[in-house]
Amino acid sequence: MTLTQSTSFSAFLLRCLLGLALGIGLVLPAAARTNRTNRAHTLRHKHMRHRIHILRMLPTFIPTARAGYATVLRGRASWYGKYFQGRKTTSGERFNRFKYTCAHKTLPFGTRLRVTNLDNGATVVVRVTDRGPFRHERIIDLAEVAARPLGLVEAGAATVVAEVVPDTTPLGIADTPDNLTELRTADPNPNAPFTAYLLPEKLTADELAAAAVVPTPAANAVPTAPRFAVQAGTFDDVLAARTALAHILTIDQALPAEVVAVTAEGRTQHRVIIGQLDSWLAAETVRRHLQLWGVIGQVYALPAAAGASVAVVPPTATAGQ
Repeated sequence: MTLTQSTSFSAFLLRCLLGLALGIGLVLPAAARTNRTNRAHTLRHKHMRHRIHILRMLPTFIPTARAGYATVLRGRASWYGKYFQGRKTTSGERFNRFKYTCAHKTLPFGTRLRVTNLDNGATVVVRVTDRGPFRHERIIDLAEVAARPLGLVEAGAATVVAEVVPDTTPLGIADTPDNLTELRTADPNPNAPFTAYLLPEKLTADELAAAAVVPTPAANAVPTAPRFAVQAGTFDDVLAARTALAHILTIDQALPAEVVAVTAEGRTQHRVIIGQLDSWLAAETVRRHLQLWGVIGQVYALPAAAGASVAVVPPTATAGQ
């Protein structure tokens, strides 16, 4: 066979193969011919549903706390039980369905919540130990022992209000809040699936007494109203202090926060201070709000204790200064 004949035969064979492929494509059913297209459509649809799920499950925005207000969340709650018994939670603790714990998307671990079922007024106090829930627009999932008094085990889910309470509040079944009506009516957007808002709180007798304490002025001193501050961290390294300061300002840019260098007993430390607050209540409110975001602080009265020299560290100073 000559070279010309070989080339012609190859071209003829190629035309036959193309024709065979075209013929098979025409006789196949439409579903088989469009399988790849259907698969791509399914993947795009799945990706779109995943994006919608993420957008709908974004954590509830918690507003900046103000003096005399409590932080309240409202939305759907459910529960989880023996299927998760003994599994490690996001906080590292082992889940125990017989303990008064709960899962929340963003609140710091250890935060205590007074959860009330708006349908029946039943109330429990639980502690945040896990992250979630991430389905069905719920704001909180409770351990089984906490869900039973609220009626969630029988109902599956219910609308609740969860109020942040002090860490000293006992866990377990609690009395229905006296301000349940206010909790209902204060909701700024009752038609939304979930929301968070601030509610004016009633001070206890101890808090009222602490807020009214005024230091006795020294002789010949000009009497002034007491001022308070929140110390949100103490660091040997000024760079670490500035990092903590930047984190606090991302929570609330309006806070009067600064890094203060304090020298006591020959040792220099850098403290993150939220200062010059008008009352103990204002400082305590700031402390509670920062605690929601994992910043642990303490309230103290100004001026700084005697025997320590204080200097504000300028923002442009370097770590070696």
